[in-house]
Amino acid sequence: MPYTPILATLGYVMSPDRQQVLMIHRNTRADDHHLGKYNGLGGKLTPDEDVVSGLRREIREEAGIECEAVTLRGTISWPGFGKNGEDWFGFIFRIDRFRGTPFTENAEGSLSWVEVSRLLDLPLWEGDRYFLPLVFSDDPRQFHGVMPYRDGRPVGWHYSLI
Repeated sequence: MPYTPILATLGYVMSPDRQQVLMIHRNTRADDHHLGKYNGLGGKLTPDEDVVSGLRREIREEAGIECEAVTLRGTISWPGFGKNGEDWFGFIFRIDRFRGTPFTENAEGSLSWVEVSRLLDLPLWEGDRYFLPLVFSDDPRQFHGVMPYRDGRPVGWHYSLI
């Protein structure tokens, strides 16, 4: 059976001093699969856009800012991650420079700056704790991982660095 995941971007917007990251607290919609969790910004790609264009569009829509410097930190295949067990494949970016003033909220929740050092203290997807240190690492290599999910929880994690 061919692997046909939903393609998505996930971006972590850094403050100018690189000490904080802009996170969304998904606290608006009762039917949100991410309800109560903090997450980076991003979403599904459309058929007519490349991953960087998709990231920029999502950041613009969700935070009202324009990405000026983006770095692909890695990719993750999430088999079984979706609400109904759909497979997802994410391109994980760090946004090191942007233009504009971020929204304080959007239709999915409230946005706030969080100290990078406190990020793992937030209510996150359990699997985020495995890859977030790689996003903010000083190691310039990209990570490319697989994190299968079952019943809303990760059941494995492995990755390669290049």
